[in-house]
Amino acid sequence: MVKISRQKSGFDFWLLGAFIALVLIGAATLTSAGTAIGYQTFNDSYYFIKHQLLKGLLPGLALFIALTFINYRFWKKISPIFLFVSIALLILVFIPGLSLTFNNSKSWVNVGPFSFQPAEIVKLLFILYLAGWLSKQPDEKIKSFSYGFLPFIFLVGIISILIIMQPDVGTLSVLLVAAFCAYFVRGANWKHVILLITLGLAAFVILIKIAPYRTERLMTFLHPELDPQGIGYHINQAFLAIGSGGFWGRGFGHSRQKFQYLPETTGDSIFAVFAEELGFVFSVLLIALFIFLAFRIYKLLKEQDDQFAKLVCAGILGWFLFQSFYNIGSMIGVLPMTGIPLIFISYGGTSVLSAMAAMGILMNISRKKQR
Repeated sequence: MVKISRQKSGFDFWLLGAFIALVLIGAATLTSAGTAIGYQTFNDSYYFIKHQLLKGLLPGLALFIALTFINYRFWKKISPIFLFVSIALLILVFIPGLSLTFNNSKSWVNVGPFSFQPAEIVKLLFILYLAGWLSKQPDEKIKSFSYGFLPFIFLVGIISILIIMQPDVGTLSVLLVAAFCAYFVRGANWKHVILLITLGLAAFVILIKIAPYRTERLMTFLHPELDPQGIGYHINQAFLAIGSGGFWGRGFGHSRQKFQYLPETTGDSIFAVFAEELGFVFSVLLIALFIFLAFRIYKLLKEQDDQFAKLVCAGILGWFLFQSFYNIGSMIGVLPMTGIPLIFISYGGTSVLSAMAAMGILMNISRKKQR
């Protein structure tokens, strides 16, 4: 039975405040960024924010509130089933009649009037599973190659193969970072950590080699001035948007690049629209808000005596921090583009729903005493 935790000394209200601020900023930014493409595609300037509210923010808020009051220890008890649920969800995208394909990627599932992205849900489910599995292992097994490292590689490998087959390298990279953070915090052997990093870099090289479009993206990242009207168009338009925002920006709602110039204005390019409209100062403040959120999660992690709670915090911290800063880094040209959305800001009902659910679990963990 689900146990409802009773409050003893309250929540981390700084963490809650940072979360609320990011959700509100995201809703406002999406409202502006989606006006042009919404009107052109759906004859409704507010199409994207309406759908974000109905399919992401409002259900996400309900889930956030519910998970805030469910004792996080309940997830440890049922964590073994999350591996099987994750595998089942990822298999759904390959079933004819359910699968939806966007940009040559089978990442979506359609069930009646609803569609969702299984990999976004798997981010949280797999973190909970790993936290449960790792927290139950003795320290000597975690540091063992045969009983710690190899099982970890096997578990991560199953999920990775299913995501690569979609393919969705962006989501995979986020999940791998989250898994690595949990494994590292649990006390992994340093030799195994170095081996993991080496294997990750080797896998990255292989993925680039087997898909020509990934090579093109890498070359565009290294030399964005090449082919400005072709493969380099996206990043060059992002540079133009961010640069034209200047110090204070053009003003909220006054982006020019969102009018059919900048691709993916509601998705992975939304930071460029934000920077164009609100400028350098508010862009720095937004980045500072993400850093503050990460700091509060890290502080929460350090306060935990419960190994499961600590590992959940570690996985979510890796997820949020990597996803937000990879997106921003790709928009300013310091990282290659992979289509990773800006957490809490970009359009995507499943993405925001999963992130808000994760925040609900963190808020429950932040309660100082539970019974």
